[in-house]
Amino acid sequence: MATEQKALPEDSGAETTPEPFDLINKSVVKATVLLRELGRHRGGINVTELAQSVKMSRPTAFRLLLSLEQTGFVEREDNRYKLGWQLAHLGRLADPYAGAVARVQPVLDEYAGRLNETFSFVIMRGDWDHEVIAEASGSRYLATQTYLGGTYPLHASATGKLILAEHDDEEIKTTLPEKLESFTANTITGRGALLKELRSVREQGYAVTDEELEVGLFAMGRAVRDTAGTLIGVFVINGPVQRLKTERLPDFERELRQGAEEVAKVLA
Repeated sequence: MATEQKALPEDSGAETTPEPFDLINKSVVKATVLLRELGRHRGGINVTELAQSVKMSRPTAFRLLLSLEQTGFVEREDNRYKLGWQLAHLGRLADPYAGAVARVQPVLDEYAGRLNETFSFVIMRGDWDHEVIAEASGSRYLATQTYLGGTYPLHASATGKLILAEHDDEEIKTTLPEKLESFTANTITGRGALLKELRSVREQGYAVTDEELEVGLFAMGRAVRDTAGTLIGVFVINGPVQRLKTERLPDFERELRQGAEEVAKVLA
């Protein structure tokens, strides 16, 4: 009897707290690994290929896929699996940016207040797609110039240039026409000239737009990357050219680099 009581911690009168690792359901973790991999195969993938891709045994992958199929998270067609309708439904219900905004906004507020300039954060939604999800300003400029919820032209914005710089020249040539849209007299409208500037962007790690999108607007952007080095967003400072394009520009660049690192940390 005493031996049985010692074997059961809950009967000993002493409180025990399970280690976090002990609470993890390994089957759930493996199922999410499968779902992430299925997201990379829009046309579907068979169970053998899928198991090999995630380094999982075929029987384990098949058992998990069968369960996910029963609940609508996975669909099967001709023995090829792909993400199911239930996952898409949940995705529409979720706010994709609420968590990111809550983390990033304090960083933007701090930089905007300290430097008395306008800052924004642009989040990536794919290899090319992006959206401005947070802004902060220490001046009145933001009251009339807001891009929240919008996107930028790839060739005529600091954000767009950083996104383009992630791709090689051949990919860019298949994405952008040889003649690019003009927004101001300073817009780079030749694809060849843009490719040349993108080489500089890759070397220096930041991009600028000098009255290329709007007359009087100057912007500088710095890439925000995750721990794997993947581009997840862009940290941007923007405002009147006469205020930003001054002897303080190197200082702004250093601040921008530091800010991008801080944003990366809060999103990690």
